[in-house]
Amino acid sequence: MKKVIIFLMAVGSLLTVSCESNTYGEVSVVTNPTYRDNIGPLFTAKCTGCHKNGDQLPDLQTYDEVKDAIVNGNVICLIDNPGECFFSGYMPPTGRMQQTTIDMVKLWKDQGFVN
Repeated sequence: MKKVIIFLMAVGSLLTVSCESNTYGEVSVVTNPTYRDNIGPLFTAKCTGCHKNGDQLPDLQTYDEVKDAIVNGNVICLIDNPGECFFSGYMPPTGRMQQTTIDMVKLWKDQGFVN
């Protein structure tokens, strides 16, 4: 019986140590996204490596460029459902963004593109 208890304690300790709260990436829900705090940094990190200075259209470096691209349907479909777009793959090309990120961009649009 003592060996069973020691074994269970060891397994429990291993499971506790091996688990990490952000195993699947940080997931935070933004309820009032703004361009300055949320959308701008997101597009800078995920998009402007390619979408700048006419290298790859649409340009996505400024508030107006990002807003226009979303209004014209050139962004949401690429990050959410590329089957509805002229382009045949997800953006960014490294893979589909987390659903919470996609939802934040949609919410920013629905709330009137707060700067």
